[in-house]
Amino acid sequence: MPKKTLKKSVVKKDGYLAQINWGESYTSLFLGAVVVVVALILLFSFLKARNMQNQQTQSTSTTSGEVVRETRPKTYTVKEGESLWQISEKIYKSGYNWVDLASANHLVNPGILFVNTKLIVPDVMSKQITVVNAAVEQSLIKGDTYTVKKGDYLWNIAIRAYGDGYKWVEIAKANNLANPSLIYSGNVLRLPRQ
Repeated sequence: MPKKTLKKSVVKKDGYLAQINWGESYTSLFLGAVVVVVALILLFSFLKARNMQNQQTQSTSTTSGEVVRETRPKTYTVKEGESLWQISEKIYKSGYNWVDLASANHLVNPGILFVNTKLIVPDVMSKQITVVNAAVEQSLIKGDTYTVKKGDYLWNIAIRAYGDGYKWVEIAKANNLANPSLIYSGNVLRLPRQ
């Protein structure tokens, strides 16, 4: 008995894409690559726009109500006896920027500075003194001495005496306090006035 041979008929499809015979894995790979490229383009555009916005914000001219940014040195060499607070007051006209100096220079212990150390001076705006609330204003300390009351801390005494909590260090030095965290009711503290 003769064998019958079957012929397969090939149907030709019209069109370019119909002729491409990719498997599912290649199609998925191609579409995934397209998605990654689009995401990178969007990310790059976002970062570029953000950088341009920051540059525009820094370069805009100030109006009469804004603080004018001064030109500052890029580095500062520490002199004997200086603290970050004092250096910040010299550079920024505000001691509160000591935090920016400590952060920019990656200081592990900002209370210890070595003479002739070169500090990087970050280009940031001067921080202003915080507003003292009404309750504190009513209990301002005006004299050269203060008698400690229960619940007082050097920080709140400094705020009431100077309007600046960071001046607690001066109070501690003026009174030779071995442990500034321990002050007792009835102690009389000298408040240095300049």
